[in-house]
Formats: sequence, C-alpha cells, structure tokens
Amino acid sequence: MKSLIRLFAILLLAIPAFAQSGSISGKITNVADGALVPGVSVTIVKLKISTETNDVGEYSFEGVPAGTYTLVTHLEGFADKAQRVTVSDGAQTVDFALSLAAISAEVTITATGEEQSVYETFSTVSSVGISGINQQASTSLGEVLDNEAGVSKRSFGGGGSSRPSIRSFEGDRVLILTDGVRNGSIGSASGDHGEPISPFNLERIEVIKGPATLLYGSNAIGGVVNTVSDDENEAHPGLRGYFTGFTGSVNKQLGGAGGVEYGIGKYIFKADGNSANEGDIKTPFGRIDNSASRSYGGSFGVGYFGEKSFVRGNFTVDRRRYGIPYAALFESGEILSIANGGIDCEAPEAMCQYDIEAIKTAFQNVLPSVPDENVDIKMRRNNYRVRFGFHDFDGIFDRGNFSIDFTDYNHKEIEVAGATEDVATTFDNDVFSFRGMLSQKKSGVFSGQLGAEGFRRSYLTQGAEQLIDGRVRQDMFGIFGLQQIEFKRVALQLGARLESNRYNPVNPVYTDLNFAGISAAAGIRFEAWKGGSIVASFASSYRAPGMEELYNFGPHIGTVTFEIGNELLERERSNGIEFSVRHQTEKVRVNASFFLDSISNFIYLAPLDEDGDGQIDVDDNLPVAFYNQENARFYGFDGSIEADFNKNLGAFFVGDIVRAKITSSDTPLPRISPARGRFGISYRSGGFSLRPEIAITAKKGPGDIFPLETTTDGYTLFNVNGAYAFNSKGASHIFTFGVLNIGDKVYRTHTNFIKDLTPEAGRGVKFSYTVRFF
Repeated sequence: MKSLIRLFAILLLAIPAFAQSGSISGKITNVADGALVPGVSVTIVKLKISTETNDVGEYSFEGVPAGTYTLVTHLEGFADKAQRVTVSDGAQTVDFALSLAAISAEVTITATGEEQSVYETFSTVSSVGISGINQQASTSLGEVLDNEAGVSKRSFGGGGSSRPSIRSFEGDRVLILTDGVRNGSIGSASGDHGEPISPFNLERIEVIKGPATLLYGSNAIGGVVNTVSDDENEAHPGLRGYFTGFTGSVNKQLGGAGGVEYGIGKYIFKADGNSANEGDIKTPFGRIDNSASRSYGGSFGVGYFGEKSFVRGNFTVDRRRYGIPYAALFESGEILSIANGGIDCEAPEAMCQYDIEAIKTAFQNVLPSVPDENVDIKMRRNNYRVRFGFHDFDGIFDRGNFSIDFTDYNHKEIEVAGATEDVATTFDNDVFSFRGMLSQKKSGVFSGQLGAEGFRRSYLTQGAEQLIDGRVRQDMFGIFGLQQIEFKRVALQLGARLESNRYNPVNPVYTDLNFAGISAAAGIRFEAWKGGSIVASFASSYRAPGMEELYNFGPHIGTVTFEIGNELLERERSNGIEFSVRHQTEKVRVNASFFLDSISNFIYLAPLDEDGDGQIDVDDNLPVAFYNQENARFYGFDGSIEADFNKNLGAFFVGDIVRAKITSSDTPLPRISPARGRFGISYRSGGFSLRPEIAITAKKGPGDIFPLETTTDGYTLFNVNGAYAFNSKGASHIFTFGVLNIGDKVYRTHTNFIKDLTPEAGRGVKFSYTVRFF
C-alpha cells in the first residue's frame, strides 16, 4: 500500500500545472537563399492544431498549454522539418529553414491512430510524402515503397501485381489500409493480385514495421501500410487543388492524376481522378510479354466541419487491368515440360518432376517464348465510406473518430487468345466494416485511446481456378486500448487487444471455424540525449489462419503451387522484441531498428512428397504444397541515416537485412528478402536537388533458400534521382526525374514469384511534374 501511495505521489508531482500556458512563434526561410516562405503548414502534433505562415513567412500559436511538443512543417517540394519545444509560462521562438529533399514525410497517424512525429512513435514508422511518391512514378504500391528500409516488393513479373512486403512478412500478415480502414481487396491471397489504390491521389503513405495488431487486427502481425488520401480536420475557404503528370521509358508509361477541394462556410467538397497506361516492361533480354497494365479511377466526397464535430462521406472507384506474364505456360504444362527436358508430361507413361534448377538454367539468358494465350486480371473496386467524430469535448474522452465502410470488390481472370476473351475465374469479395476510436483527454502524464472495430467479409470464387467451392463468410470483431504515460524524458506505452474471427462456409463439405486471441504490447521511449532517443518494445501478437490457408484446394498459378488447405490449422502467436535508435537534429537524422520475432505455429506452404520418392509431388503441372505449421524465427535490422554537411551537400544510407527460418529443421522460409543497402550523396542548390546512389543487394545462396526456390545472384545498380521545386504566388511546383539501372544490369529479385523466368527492368528514365495551388 505504501508503495502505491509513493507511486501516486510521484505521478502527481510529474503533472504540469494546468494554469500555465504560453505561445510559440517563429519564421520560416528557404535555406538556399534565406528568403521568407509563405503558405507553410505548421502543426503542433500532440495538440493537433495547425496554422500557416503569412505573406512574410511568420506563424504563431497562442494559449499553448505547458508541456513539450513537436512542431512539424510541411510544404510541397520541400522536406518536412520537425523540432521539439518546451512551453512554460511565456513566449517561445522556433524558426525553421527549409531545404529541398522531397523524399519522406515527418508525420504519421498509423502507429497509434493519432497524429505523431515518426521520431516519437513507439513502433518503427516511415512516412513517404507526395514528392517521394511522385519520384517513384509507379501505379503500384510495391514499386513505390521498394526503396524504403525494411520494405521490399512481392510481385509476379509485372508491375500491376506488385505488393509491399514488410521485413519479409507478406500476404495475410501485412495489412493494407486506406485512411486507417481496410480497403477490401484480396491482394494478400496471391502473388498475382495487386492492390486497387492509386498512389498519385495520396497525401502520403505510412509504413509501420513490426506487429500493429493492437490497433488494426491480426492481419497486421507483420506490419501495416496505410495510404492517406486526406488528413483535413477542419474546413477551409476557397479552392485548393493539384495536378500530377508522369511518364517513364522502361514500360512506356504515361499518366496523370489531379484533384480539387472547395470550401464554403463549414463545408468542403472534394473530387479527384487518375489514369495511367503502362506497356510491357523492358529488360536487357527484351520486353516481358503481357506485363502491361492500365488503370483509372477517382473519388468524390463532401464534409461538414462544425466547431466540435465533423461528418464526411466519400465514394471511390478503381478500375484496373493488367497481365500475368507467362501464366499460360504454367497452365499448359510447357514449363513442366521444359523442367523435364522437353518431354510431353501429359503422356500416360511420363514421370515428370518439377525441376526448378532446370527451369532456371533454361531462362538464364533468354525470356520465355510468347505463349499462344495470355491471362489478364480485370479488377473493379467500389467503396462507400462515412466518417464522423468530435473533438475538444469536455469529458474523459475529448476526441472521437468513427467510420462505416462498404467495399464491393470483383476481379476476373481472363484468358486472351487473339481477339477472343473468355472469363476463366471470377472473384467476388464484399466487405462491410466499422471502426471507432475514442481519445482520452490528456490528464497530467496520462493519455490513451480506446476502440472497437469489426468487419463481415463475403467471399466467392467461380470458374477454372475455384480454389474454394461456394461462398465463405468471415466475421471479425475486436476491442483494443492503448495507454501512454509520458514524463519529461521517459514515456511508457501499454496496450492490449481482444479479437475474434469466425469462418462460416456455405458448402457443408467445409467446417465452421472460430478463433479468438489476445494481443498485448509494452514499450518504453527514453530521451537519451538532445535530439536522440532509444525505444524498446515487446509485443505478443495473435493471428487467426487466413481463409485461403484453411480452405483452398487446387492449382494456383498465383503461388506457383497446387495448394492444399488445412482446416486443422491453429492460431499463430508471435512474441517479438524491438530495439530502436532515433536521432533528429538539423544536420543528422537516424532511424534504425533491430528486431527479433519468435512465432509459434507459423503457417506456410510446405512441399508435399506423399509417395516418398524424394521428389516434390506434381499435380496439374504444378508442385504440390500444403499449409503446414511449425515454429519460426525472424530477426534482422533496418534503418536509414541522412546527414547534411552544409546547405548544399549531404549523404544518405538506407539498408535492411532479414533472416527467417523454421527453427526445428533450420530450413529458410520462402521469399525472404536478401540484405540490401543504398547509399549516395545529395546535392542541393536553390530549388534543384540531385541524388546519385549505389544500390547493392546480396545473393541468396544454397544454404539460405526454401526447397521450392533457386539461388539468386547479388547485384549492384547505379541510379540518379533529382528534383527541381519552386513556389509562385498561390502555388508550388515540383519536377522530378530519375535514371534507373544506368548500367542496364541483368538482375532478378528474390521476392518475385517467377524470378527464374523474368529479370527486372533494364535501363530507364522517369519524369513527373506536380503543381499544387492553394
């Protein structure tokens, strides 16, 4: 009892005096020429209040409660800047000097559901801003994020299917969100399924590495990618908008995106659109047949913003069509025939084996022949969303955010022979979801969030690749809470989530299954030196088996296996620790993490040898694999360092390494990204920046690959990226360009499902132009 009284007394002494308040003001200049910069957004992150610099580059906040805060600036074309300031009873001056970096953003909402600086989160988070998105100039999330520390792309030989993999977790373990809500696609289920999201209509893309199950559910056991289309929280008068045009030579890319917002009184009306065409990808061996894609879409929304409440409605459409390179060669058995010296594997007497080394050798220096038939995916997504909430409420919870969402998703796999098109398989996935989160009013050192969410998924496949016979419904419900205790130099975070998942197949052949589990996490952040902090965290996370892992049965080109589901699968349990070092000053920025995840009952596709002949079984021209469970371990490092030597010259490094194995047999897991590193220099002069870089990827040797994989050689690439930005009255402009794979190097990505058939893109040039007016 005495100990509790002492602890209570300490907490009371740590609570700042509520009566104290002060002000923050300053000016913002351009580091290149010292000119004052108007129209810069300045945000006090913790208080969620923003202002803009006036015509002479000055800003101010009045009546700021006593405490320590992070201020973040944002202006398109310039790097976000963040500074810490302690406010007491008086005035504080914080000036900023903006420089052109145009790569990353400094704010995220993904880690806690509340806006934070990426250097203050307990989870390891990176945030890619508009300029970074445009510099990659791709319609695919996987391509856009492939250069981020700890993030690689999982693909099926073409850009349309590229999806992010976080620390080599992929599929159902990486959750893709739009504005914090599931986007209702089935991109996690297959290597040839992409994500129906246009990067060019986004404000930023946030990546949280490590388990994010507390806030977002068991599908986030490996991490989260949150695409932020809009972070407006109040009305603004008048017209704002943007336009982006982009092009690229390696796939004959051409496209554009744009949007407008109009505010009148307490209302905002918003509309945006996008369209892009990408041809077959050019490699040093020629163009990859049927790797082209095209997409278009848009959205319309309206919002009402009262003094203490808001409500917003939005309707979004996305349409895509992209090719699945050489899929027909797997279906026809030609790949299997090549693996067996060219014999007819359909013949009754044939005893064909799936010899992956023979396949690798056959296409080491040449692309496969063009098939007589191609397979395309034609994708459609309609989304309807309502968001509402309140803020500055006088009660225990001073803010609340709620959403109701419905996604109607469909895609068709189309067989194309000449001018004839036949629908082979249809996938329908309807998802109704809801989410609500209350933010606890800060009381002394305490703050936190409490929330609940759920969804109902209705999934049906029909046709040739009908891996599940009949409709299956999945119901998820979860409740979660986070509590943060923040002292002057030390902060603690505790959280927990209770979640239930139920599967109800219509077909009586399958079993109704229920899974429930608790996830919990604890973290500590210590401000070890000025501008630097150390973060340590532990998370115990639960994941229910995915629908496909339980019920799939049949040939699946998207995973290059004949899949056999397993209704006896148990839930996964991941126990992970992470140690991070963060440093942020005007000259140096560091964000580095070491992690270790020990996973019991890890689910993976294991090769099957039922006849015991020492060879992997073959069915429908594909190797047979079943969903199995064993204990696994993931560990590694990822991080980035940026340093400015002076106002013109700097350097950067981004790198990551992952090791992942089945612990009982010491067998490497599939598609584990090899060690990677990118380093280069950054040169800035006025509004111009140039970033030449060397990108090095290590090999995956014989002792570091899964039984269904081949080795992958290491490689070194030389790239140059650049930008030119300037501001005119009421508008900002930025041009970006990139020259990629300057040496036209032949290389293959280990996380590509058909890497032995298709090398990556050869030498190419990308260009984009963006104008934002306000």
